[in-house]
Amino acid sequence: MKARDVMIFPVITVGENETVAGVAKLLLAKHISAVPVVDHDGKLVGIVTEADLIHRVEAGTEHPRSWWLTLLCGERVIAENYIKSHATSVKDIMTRDVVTAFPDTLLHDIAGMFEESHINRVPIVSEGGDLVGIVTRANIIQAIAGARPRLEVSVPDATIRTRLLDELKKQPWAHAHRLNVTVSHGVVDLWGFAESDTARRAIRVAAESMAGVTTVNDHMMVEVTVY
Repeated sequence: MKARDVMIFPVITVGENETVAGVAKLLLAKHISAVPVVDHDGKLVGIVTEADLIHRVEAGTEHPRSWWLTLLCGERVIAENYIKSHATSVKDIMTRDVVTAFPDTLLHDIAGMFEESHINRVPIVSEGGDLVGIVTRANIIQAIAGARPRLEVSVPDATIRTRLLDELKKQPWAHAHRLNVTVSHGVVDLWGFAESDTARRAIRVAAESMAGVTTVNDHMMVEVTVY
């Protein structure tokens, strides 16, 4: 699946001159946790999230000011924290270096962006930089929940066995040469030795994910290393 298949559109946005209080009210009213910031031409210029509003002077949650914190973080960081907690305009608190993707970006790649950048959402932009949608972690979970079973009425046992062994041979943790697989009427029996409990579970999962498999019987043993 691609970003265009799950993205939310149209996207709720604000301008750079929106107030911080206005954004806070918008997040609450729309039950959202972030809002992209666009310029007059609809180009993405930043994003404001709940995290940007956590340390605010209005709530008494601003970062503490102390001499040791100044020594530890430096004056620049302290100044940035001050701006975050006291600024009244969105343009002063928004994140400008936004991780984005295109409508044709694979969900696999977007999931990687979530993990690598420690973010919860990715704005989707056109080649020209126009904001056209947004994909959140929840949207990927929704895609999983709405997935339909693969429609394969019948898969020959020999085909299941070949596909499974081919898959296991690709995985360094499987050590396929130490395994044997038998398949009868869609029932897979796993025999042999696994390097660990985790590897054993992964081998079972690989078998269960094969099209045409109805049941997996795990007879494998975990090899105990003796020193």
